[in-house]
Amino acid sequence: LLLTRIYFFPLFPEINDNESHPSSSHQTLKGTSKWATSLENLLEDPEGVKRFREFLKKEFSEENVLFWLACEEFKKTQGKKQMQEKAKEIYTTFLSSKASSQVNVEGQSRLNETILETPHPLMFQKLQDQIFNLMKYDSYSRFLKSDIFLNHKKSEEQEENSPEAQTAAKRASRIYNT
Repeated sequence: LLLTRIYFFPLFPEINDNESHPSSSHQTLKGTSKWATSLENLLEDPEGVKRFREFLKKEFSEENVLFWLACEEFKKTQGKKQMQEKAKEIYTTFLSSKASSQVNVEGQSRLNETILETPHPLMFQKLQDQIFNLMKYDSYSRFLKSDIFLNHKKSEEQEENSPEAQTAAKRASRIYNT
């Protein structure tokens, strides 16, 4: 235990302040700053997902993030009956040839409804990974340059620098310091 503690504490703590140590500052990032670090961070934030969906809708590819989200939700499903129902819903919405919001993934033609009879939490994982990579290497970089992202970032910065936000911070400081 002692060795572990020595290993994790820096020898020169004054050098490792938040600004010069990326992993420390990474933990304090919020909103658009956090979204810009990775697609994973964007997808963990409900507001980020909302803005990304808004962007993808304009690009006519919202089905990608909807499929990814449905697969994430599917992994948490308990019970064979519920899994069968959700698997069928994912299949008919995103994967079948008649799907209303069909995603374009490799191996899709080999999928058929018989796979839905014996569902398991990771049955869509390969397809979900394909869609994630498509978003990560295609849509995500365009999203970070989009008006939707840049306007949201700008409004966040204005909120942080507004006199109201500073006054609220001072009030909170007074409340907690008394």
